[in-house]
Amino acid sequence: MFKIGYRTVKTAIGTGAAVFIAQLLGLEFYSSAGILVILCVQNTKRKSLQVSLHRFLACVLSMVFAFCIFETIGYTPLAISVLLLTFIPTAVMLKIQEGIVTSSVIVMHLYSLKQITWLIVGNEIAILTIGISVALLVNMYMPSSENKLKEYQDKIESNFKTILFEMVVYLRNRESSWSGAELIETENMLNEARDLSFKKLENAFMREDSYYYRYFNMRMQQFEILERMIPLAASLSWTYEQADMIADVVENIGNAISPESTGVISLRQLQEMRELFRDMPLPVTREEFEIRAKLVQLVYEMEQYLLIKSRFKGKDNIKELI
Repeated sequence: MFKIGYRTVKTAIGTGAAVFIAQLLGLEFYSSAGILVILCVQNTKRKSLQVSLHRFLACVLSMVFAFCIFETIGYTPLAISVLLLTFIPTAVMLKIQEGIVTSSVIVMHLYSLKQITWLIVGNEIAILTIGISVALLVNMYMPSSENKLKEYQDKIESNFKTILFEMVVYLRNRESSWSGAELIETENMLNEARDLSFKKLENAFMREDSYYYRYFNMRMQQFEILERMIPLAASLSWTYEQADMIADVVENIGNAISPESTGVISLRQLQEMRELFRDMPLPVTREEFEIRAKLVQLVYEMEQYLLIKSRFKGKDNIKELI
């Protein structure tokens, strides 16, 4: 059975309402009000407002062009070509190209009437006002995405914990049966959640509501670091002491995952670990040198992972964190 989306319902209701109002007022070309609703109802409130404004400005501009060209060249097919050749580049330059199609309809109205008077201009403005107003009105309703975003948040944090704990298992046991399925799942969920949170942000008509959008961007950055940490940890030939130290920090990071955590404690642990590494004997062989370099890189990646979350929570001063 086919599914009817809420945008389709809004468009259908709005189109009928706009045509009814325009027809009730006795406007000529009243069906064009319905076309405007179809074109102006968008996925988000901000996008709908932006598109509506661009269409209105483009239509008014097209009437100015039409008056100048039709009254100069005449109401001929050649005049239409000249009008479009000049109007379209102007609309693109002014970044109101969304209104080109609607403006073309207005131009054809004027062409069919073979004259441009204040009464005709008023009729077209009325059609524009009705179509755009109805589109904005029906688009004020947007289904809440709060519950879905919270589900994404909980599942992504759960997957982050799984990934980190599997890394701990490998560091301590040097073996793991983990398939890595959470990596693919998390990447897909992050992309979906970020898109949905952007829609929520765009629907914050009267207020800024960027928390989820900033949150999922933050998790996306952390996930990219996790993807670098896993092969880095797997490539190292650890001593028991080094592996245990790294595993302890990774485990603490996993245990602390939540929207409210700042990573302060783990950052202090990493600072202490850096100091311990400085006190270790210098590498002698090439293999020891490579291991030490990878070790330093892994600590750096963990530090960046934590700093990303700390900055998200508004703690930008590293000295306050360590």
